[in-house]
Amino acid sequence: MKLQRKNRLRALSVSALAVTSALVLSACGSDDNTGGGGSEGGQKDAGAADIKCDGDGNLIASGSSAQKNAVDAWVQAYQQACSGTKINYKATGSGAGIQEFLQGKTAFAGSDSVLKEDEVAQSAKVCKSGKAVNLPLLAGPVAIGYNLSGVDDLVLDASTLAKIFDSKITKWDDAAIKKLNPDADLPSTKIQAFHRSDESGTTDNFTSYLAAAASSDWKHEPGKAWAAKGGQSADGSAGVASNVKQTEGAIGYFELSYATGNNIPAVQLDTGAGDPVEATVENSSAAVSAGKVVGKDGDLAMELDYATKEEGAYPIILVTYEIACDKGNKAETLPATKSFLKYAASEDGQKLLADIDYAPMPEEIITQVRKAVDSLA
Repeated sequence: MKLQRKNRLRALSVSALAVTSALVLSACGSDDNTGGGGSEGGQKDAGAADIKCDGDGNLIASGSSAQKNAVDAWVQAYQQACSGTKINYKATGSGAGIQEFLQGKTAFAGSDSVLKEDEVAQSAKVCKSGKAVNLPLLAGPVAIGYNLSGVDDLVLDASTLAKIFDSKITKWDDAAIKKLNPDADLPSTKIQAFHRSDESGTTDNFTSYLAAAASSDWKHEPGKAWAAKGGQSADGSAGVASNVKQTEGAIGYFELSYATGNNIPAVQLDTGAGDPVEATVENSSAAVSAGKVVGKDGDLAMELDYATKEEGAYPIILVTYEIACDKGNKAETLPATKSFLKYAASEDGQKLLADIDYAPMPEEIITQVRKAVDSLA
């Protein structure tokens, strides 16, 4: 089953990359480089998803690298149906994506963290008659990937992870790691801990987990910017994953799709439940379902329980959002924005997520998202 999922991910990633590359090129000229058989006004290829095509021209968005593989897959399906709209999603990181949206440079932003109060206030400049809202479209586990020869199954807990990423545990044969892995042949290799160099919602969610589940060992405030000392930095989830894959003794955090796509083993978490919990879509869904919407007035920001000890619930999770104006969207991009987000939130759009190691949103949440997208103005 895992092998099949890896193969699907590799095939989809290659195909999505080709589509994204074509979109970037098409944004630089007037030629239609999509190669799709669809057309404007809702025409679709035979066998394409049931997508209503509205709007045309270039739709530019940026932000979360955590959701890039999902957005690429959505774009691929959408472009097959709607050749009149060119979508270019740039994985700049959640922080940069939010700032570009607030500067009016993009139609929507992707973020793994909800907007702060001051960011909502700033959004009045681009949302002329409204405000920016958080629309949760997918979720999934943040895997802790590692590269340690001879160690195929590694168990860590929140306390040990906090000490590793805060440079307090520096060797793989540390007593705390040995205690959690009594049967493993742990080498004395130096630990190379990689974190994000850019402001990232993945960092925000990972550090929120450390703060909630290991508060006595992690004294830093959760946030998009990495606050701990030491370690090595890399740009984006792809950069962290690449460095972990290439470096003996490395450990880093990134979305499960990056671990699966790069054949990087992931840590099992000792959460205090009966058995260690693997980073899987199914186990993360159990934790996401326990979350709740806490946003108001059309905002669908969610609150998650990072310290859960529920059996089979993987607690290092993120919910990733699209951020758009509830009112006051630009007239030239609003139709295409709604059309694309409607597809992503649709049954078809949500169905493809599990095959690329993301968790679809629970039905009670995605139903609210669909209504919110419908009401964008």
